[in-house]
Amino acid sequence: MNASQTARFSGAALLLTAGWLGGALAAQSDTKTALDPRTMMTGQWNRYPEMGEQPNPKFPPPAAIPPPPLKPQFQAEYDARRKAVTDAEAKGQPLYTNYTACLPDGMPAMMMGMFPMEVLQTPGQITIIQEAYNQVRRIYMNDELPAPEDAEPLFWGHSSGKWEGDTLVVETIGIKTSVRFRDAPHGIQMRIHERLRLLSPDMMEDQVTVTDPEFLTGPWSFKYMYKRMHGYKINEYVCEANREMFDPETGGVKLRLGK
Repeated sequence: MNASQTARFSGAALLLTAGWLGGALAAQSDTKTALDPRTMMTGQWNRYPEMGEQPNPKFPPPAAIPPPPLKPQFQAEYDARRKAVTDAEAKGQPLYTNYTACLPDGMPAMMMGMFPMEVLQTPGQITIIQEAYNQVRRIYMNDELPAPEDAEPLFWGHSSGKWEGDTLVVETIGIKTSVRFRDAPHGIQMRIHERLRLLSPDMMEDQVTVTDPEFLTGPWSFKYMYKRMHGYKINEYVCEANREMFDPETGGVKLRLGK
């Protein structure tokens, strides 16, 4: 091989090497971009799996939510309440609840509402809108939370978020004590810790841990999962607390809620 041929061969090898490296870096960049939660959480999401949906083998559904680890002095009241709910539903006479009064889920139940939710990422804030009951939750990034005893009680509380790598970590305090997740009582010291991350461009999980030194013996942990709803538009939801509901055929009163 003469000098000219050697030069051309070396140049071609350099071009091939540069091309391969460029392609590899581009592929890494594409993967990183595709799973960048700082931008890709924005969109519409629905609970996964939906009722009757066959789960994707790549994404096993979350385990059933365990009962709250209540302290013994609160367990009997909780068990009696859950039994009353089960018995009433078996009779077709469900108990009066916040749902009946058209009150929102509050936290953490709104993160697994009956309808899809929308995530909006803007500078300094992540907003979550749950279609059911028009619930709006605002997560302020890198914000300092007040002391629990100073936090105004709210349905969705006060939330502060930060990024730990590809995970959005959120702390929430200040939930109204009348807002009970699965009938579990709680006090003003309750904290909700969340870790949200993308599993793929179209799958997301929320690992939730509830702590409450007054009512719980230890952390209460469970997981939510979501599937992206391409093209879905969040609808208006208005709950009208009718005092009476009449049977359209007989005219009889089917539901009376009182004052």
